[in-house]
Amino acid sequence: MDRRRGVRGPGGAGLGRKAGAAVNKVLYKPFGVAFGVAGGVLASALFKQVWKRVSGREDAPDATSFDYSWAEVLAAAALQGAIFAVVKAAIDRGGAKISQSPG
Repeated sequence: MDRRRGVRGPGGAGLGRKAGAAVNKVLYKPFGVAFGVAGGVLASALFKQVWKRVSGREDAPDATSFDYSWAEVLAAAALQGAIFAVVKAAIDRGGAKISQSPG
């Protein structure tokens, strides 16, 4: 087997590395969307739990609510953004590793 081209023998009966990578990319798209949605749900639940522990309040402040100070609203937004970014990066990285063509 010629490892450089990903071809088996002279007839080329094996699936080439480029073709395998293309198949992985096509299969990754629908799974990527599903994992993205699941990640959003996970990040939202994680943020709610962290906010409860940090603030002692059941719900995070809404940006338009006058029941919270500027500091609370901005802190909640920063925490939520950080959690969502970390979850998104973990999902994107995991998807990239899964869809990577085996060497």
